[in-house]
Amino acid sequence: MNMTLAMVPLGETKVISAFRGKNDMKRRLQDLGFVKGEVVQVLGENQSGLILLVKGVKIALNRGLASTIIVA
Repeated sequence: MNMTLAMVPLGETKVISAFRGKNDMKRRLQDLGFVKGEVVQVLGENQSGLILLVKGVKIALNRGLASTIIVA
């Protein structure tokens, strides 16, 4: 089932399947390691955003950006 990364429950692991939004934002996310086919895990969350594990690196991402990443 496809959903945005912002909707993934704490502790779950998903695979990035697509991106929404402008090309410059997609490129910025890809520079951070958020590429199609990559596994991402939600390690933590708070009101402003998520703490994610991508390619063995912890990255904090706000919910607005996380909602532009589609995962399956």
